[in-house]
Amino acid sequence: MDKQKTVFISADHGLAIVYFLQTDVVKTLLEAGLRVVLLTDDHLLEKIRQSFGTQGLIIEGLRLQQARAYLEKVDYSRQWWLDFFRRAGASARMNLEAINSYVDWVYAEAPPKRRMLFPLVRLILYVLRHSSPARRVVVNAQQRYTPRLYTDLFEQYQPTLVVASTPGWRLDRYLLREANARGVRTAAIVLGWDNPSSYALPGAKVEYISCWSEIQKHELMVGSDWQEDRIHIGGIPSYDGYFRREWLLPREQYFQMHGLDPNRKLLSYACSFVTFSPNIQNIEAIARLIAQDQLAAPCQLLIRLHPNHFMENKRWSGERQQIYELTRRYPHVHVVEPVPLGGELGYYSGEDMHEKSSMMAHSDVFLTVYSTMVVETSIHETPIISVTIDAPKGWPGKYSLPLSQIGEWPTHQRFRLSGAGRVASNEGELKQAINDYLLDPQRDQEAQQNFIRKECTFTDGQSGKRTGAYLAQLAYSTGKAR
Repeated sequence: MDKQKTVFISADHGLAIVYFLQTDVVKTLLEAGLRVVLLTDDHLLEKIRQSFGTQGLIIEGLRLQQARAYLEKVDYSRQWWLDFFRRAGASARMNLEAINSYVDWVYAEAPPKRRMLFPLVRLILYVLRHSSPARRVVVNAQQRYTPRLYTDLFEQYQPTLVVASTPGWRLDRYLLREANARGVRTAAIVLGWDNPSSYALPGAKVEYISCWSEIQKHELMVGSDWQEDRIHIGGIPSYDGYFRREWLLPREQYFQMHGLDPNRKLLSYACSFVTFSPNIQNIEAIARLIAQDQLAAPCQLLIRLHPNHFMENKRWSGERQQIYELTRRYPHVHVVEPVPLGGELGYYSGEDMHEKSSMMAHSDVFLTVYSTMVVETSIHETPIISVTIDAPKGWPGKYSLPLSQIGEWPTHQRFRLSGAGRVASNEGELKQAINDYLLDPQRDQEAQQNFIRKECTFTDGQSGKRTGAYLAQLAYSTGKAR
């Protein structure tokens, strides 16, 4: 009998746990007769084993602390610049609005010596954006930094395929580089809606990738030089539970959970884009409209905090405190916190998928700042408004990006042009958009359905099986890393 083949999966993010373990992806791999070794945060191994342990699935540590120590102690400056050019050096054939904002952010907050280099940096970026050979040089140069943190695991399990939740955009780069050095086949998945248009070139040489849609496939090809036959369109497994309505709580139960008034319309606001801009001005505008009875029906507001609000950063934690202060100043304002998974995986957690699904489904209008949740909410057929009121001061002393200037980011642009929702850049537009939806909730529903088909491709709730089958095929086929 042939030796059982093994697949390594890197899950270095809370949403990666959802993608692989709370869908049919890993289940499909196991049913195909493969052994799966999932590598994740060392501090959560027992918790994940208890929650997802099953025959054929092995949970090991991803050694993120050692990976971070290697980054910080071994040629940190060179590794930092390689990663910068990797992220900023996508081809100019792609919409670069999001990536250009990243470059502006780095420049604005750079120490003086680094800022002095930026005339040369921008010249290098121009070359990278117009030369595929130059981009290959950056990708290949990264292989030099391979700390071989996982030698014992490779030797113990002998994997035939290593799968990561990014193509080396995070610390998973070191696992992928070691796999490549050993000639082990590598693959990645696209976890986030905006990932191909925001993170650019691979952080390691990766052979295959599975994405959501033809749109993302195009971004990967024209922006990051992926070969067409190496890209698989599998949909987004993390949303299978939405399409199958698996996570949806009854409305009465959900309202009771948050002390909501069943006789008032529910406006929900999911904080987003907090790295670049405060959200408090958006939230205050909604709360004022409710308190002053300027809406077409009595309403209440439920605010979902962003995971960044819980990081050790005075800007973001300070805004969290401001939001809680709003609940004391205004009636009918409530807050929900994302559920933490813990450890390195933070507040991006699959433990509150029921919360997210129910909030989106039971809201009368959903509001945010172009969050990925505009895609998720479209699945629930709830009216959507992207609120882009500029903050009066931005983030004082730090780089800020006015919300009125982000409409041309690739995902933001697609949402706007799709007609799947509205954009409100001032309080007057916000009032009009909310009232329009309160009076006619289905006015943009057809556009939402078209939006979902374009962005997610598959709406049958089977993307986990589809992607798992693709990865199983890669694990069983022969060949080595290029």
